[in-house]
Amino acid sequence: MDKYEILYIIRAGVDDDQKTKVVEKFEALTGNLGGTVDSIDKWGLKKFAYEIDKQTEGYYVLMNVTCENEVQIEIGRQMRNDEAIIRYMIVKK
Repeated sequence: MDKYEILYIIRAGVDDDQKTKVVEKFEALTGNLGGTVDSIDKWGLKKFAYEIDKQTEGYYVLMNVTCENEVQIEIGRQMRNDEAIIRYMIVKK
């Protein structure tokens, strides 16, 4: 199993309950696929250096996970299809 760092940005217009649900969704997804979440760091609302999808700020979340390669591929696919996520990045440590 490898360690991955997953950084994703949730749209600023999403309310706090929805933000919590999105974070819990990806935490649960990691566990259900056989991985473990080592830590979740919520950075909060940050201003972008440039406009992304007509948005000027977003809610950043950093998740450190230990999982197989197939698990991180599935997490990336789920994030790509989630309307609340503006951008995401998965980096192998």
